[in-house]
Amino acid sequence: MNDLPGQRKDERVRPIAFWRAFAARPEFGSLAGAVLVFALFAVFAGDSGMFNLDGVMNWSQVAAYLGIIAVGACLLMIAGEFDLSIGSMIGFAGMLMAVPAMFLGWPMWAAVAFTFVCCAALGWLNGYLVVRTGLPSFIVTLAFMFILRGLTLVLSTHFSNSTVVSGVGDAVARDPLISALFRGAALPGLFEWLANSGAIERLPNGKPVVEGIPKVLLWWGALAAAAGFVLSRTRTGNWIFTVGGDATAAKNVGVPVRRVKIGLFVVTALCACLFGVLQVADIGSAAADRGLQKEFEAIIAAVIGGALLTGGYGSIRGACIGALIFGVVQIGISYTDINSDWYRVFLGAMLLLAVLLNHYIRLRATGAK
Repeated sequence: MNDLPGQRKDERVRPIAFWRAFAARPEFGSLAGAVLVFALFAVFAGDSGMFNLDGVMNWSQVAAYLGIIAVGACLLMIAGEFDLSIGSMIGFAGMLMAVPAMFLGWPMWAAVAFTFVCCAALGWLNGYLVVRTGLPSFIVTLAFMFILRGLTLVLSTHFSNSTVVSGVGDAVARDPLISALFRGAALPGLFEWLANSGAIERLPNGKPVVEGIPKVLLWWGALAAAAGFVLSRTRTGNWIFTVGGDATAAKNVGVPVRRVKIGLFVVTALCACLFGVLQVADIGSAAADRGLQKEFEAIIAAVIGGALLTGGYGSIRGACIGALIFGVVQIGISYTDINSDWYRVFLGAMLLLAVLLNHYIRLRATGAK
C-alpha cells in the first residue's frame, strides 16, 4: 500500500541494510574471529601441511568433539542456565560404557544404551534440582561436577585397579551396530577411490592419507543442524529464547518454563554422553580424567559464538564457529614455531574480545546506550 501525500513513514518498518542486519546477528563476532584466526595461520603455517587434507581432518575432528558439547551448552545458556558437570559427565559416560562391557559381561550395545539412559537421568536430576529449589545452576552443577568425577574414579579403581580401562576398542569392533555408529570413519570406499585416481595422496603403507570422514564430524553436523532447526524454526525454540530473556514473563504467558529448562539439562547431558561414547570408541579405552575442563571450553565456545551469560541471546551457528576456532588454534599451534604454552593465552584473549564485541553489537542492535 502506497503512502498518502504528506503522510509520514513509519520508522518501525523501515528497511534495514543487509550488512547492518548481518552485523547484528549473534554469530557475527565469532565469524569475524574465525576469519582472523584462519588468516593468521595461513600466514604462519600455510606451508606446513595444516591445510592439507590430513591436517584439515586433524583440527576439524578436535573442533567436532568440542562442537558436540558446545551445542548443548549454547542451548542451555540461551535459556539462562549453566551446566558445569559437562566435563565430568564425559568421563563418567566413558566409564559407564566400559565397565559393564569389560567386567560384567554385557554386550556393547546394552552398555552404550545403559550409558545414554543414565546420563539422561542425571541431566534430568540436575534440571529438576535447579527448577525445584531455585538454586543457581552454577552451584547445583558444580556439586555434580565433583560427584561424577569422584564416581568415575571409584568405578575405574574398583573394577580395574587403575584409572584406565583398556580393551574397549576391541569390544566395540565386535559389535556391528555400535561400530557402525560410533567407531572409525565413514565413506572409506570414496577415499580409496580418490587415492586410486590420484586426487589424494597415499601413506607409505599404501593406505589413503585420510581413510574417510571421522564419524564424530557427522554426529556434530547432524546435531548442530537439528538444534539449529529447533531453535530457529519451532515453537520450542521460541520458548528457549523467551525463558532465557525473562522466565517470569514467559511463565505468565503460558510457556512451560520448568519443562523447557529440565529438557535442556537432559539434552546437555546427552551431548556430553555422546562425546564420551565417541571418544572411547575412537581411542579404545576409558579413563577417569577424560573430559577435564571441557565444561569451560564448551561455555567459552558458546560465548565466542554470541551467547550471553545472562541468557536470551545466542546462536548454534556461532557456537559451532567458536568450537572451530578452538580446533584450529589447538592443532594449528603445533604446525607453527609458536610455543604451545600460548594456546590458552590466545583462547582467553579470544574470549575477552568476543564478549566485548558481542556486547557492542547487542547494544547497537537494541539501540541501547
